[in-house]
Amino acid sequence: MNMLVDGEWRTDAYESTSDDGSFERQETTFRNWIRDDSDAEFQPEADRYHLYVSLACPWAHRTLITRALKGLEDAISVSIVDPYRDEDGWQFTPEKEGCTRDHVHDADFLRERYVRADPDATCRVTVPVLWDTERDTIVNNESKEIMRMLDTEFDALATRDVDLYPEGYRDEIDRILDAIYEPINNGVYRAGFATEQDPYDEAIDDLFAALDHWDDVLVDRRYLAGDRLTEADIAMFTTLVRFDSVYHTHFMCNVQYIREYDNLWPYLRDLYQTPGIGRTVSMDHIKDHYYTTHPEVNPHGIVARGPDLAFDAPHDRDELSGSPPAALAAASADD
Repeated sequence: MNMLVDGEWRTDAYESTSDDGSFERQETTFRNWIRDDSDAEFQPEADRYHLYVSLACPWAHRTLITRALKGLEDAISVSIVDPYRDEDGWQFTPEKEGCTRDHVHDADFLRERYVRADPDATCRVTVPVLWDTERDTIVNNESKEIMRMLDTEFDALATRDVDLYPEGYRDEIDRILDAIYEPINNGVYRAGFATEQDPYDEAIDDLFAALDHWDDVLVDRRYLAGDRLTEADIAMFTTLVRFDSVYHTHFMCNVQYIREYDNLWPYLRDLYQTPGIGRTVSMDHIKDHYYTTHPEVNPHGIVARGPDLAFDAPHDRDELSGSPPAALAAASADD
């Protein structure tokens, strides 16, 4: 697998699986925080920060949704990489539909941003990346932390009064984020990249036990934490929306489709139809990335055609207690 080693790009630098054939995800490396505090090194300011994302990546997708729901599009700009990632890593191909150039430095590859931030960087080059144009460096490349910063530290710049980490729900939100990460968010990768039967079986058992559990929870809850749309729902959404089109087939998570669940499927449609969320989904980028970028899983790079999912179908979840933030109602005309 490819990564930077002492600032140099290597195509044989690390193995993504351990000796027993189980998938191992590396820790992210840039972990600074933007805080709405006059003493903070990184403070929220309009036009200062820039997001580097892939529309295909579920981790980057979290940050795009949060940015959209908060109404931070004018305050925080975005560059979008090519969904296809070869041995050179994430690259900028503005001539391709849905992709952009690097709006900050007009680089060819995302790894150039990492080396600019740290000339001796030894790490994988991942999205999302939150870039500080004032200090000309990476602030953070951990999706959960970027999501939290956009949600809690940029209220003065947000054009919508949306709180995805509300007081009174925070302990439950953090508990759910932890509970769904390993079996679901990372679980699909644990299954898809396993190279031995036992770790694959373990990942599948964990994944579908967790999906079954949350399907039961959603019988009488509109959202994971109760009656409020929160960060936990955003983190769940970006995995679920990719599941039937990619993970079920490409990563062999084929015990059950999400569309076969009594509650997860209408819950997914409810989130998709929430103003600001559906327009962040690019199924073309998602399918192009997964089916063409992992030759060890799909050696011929053939992109699966189906399924045709009815994300806009009625969901009836509004019969349960709770509703999307009132501030999003005004945004419905934009979707």
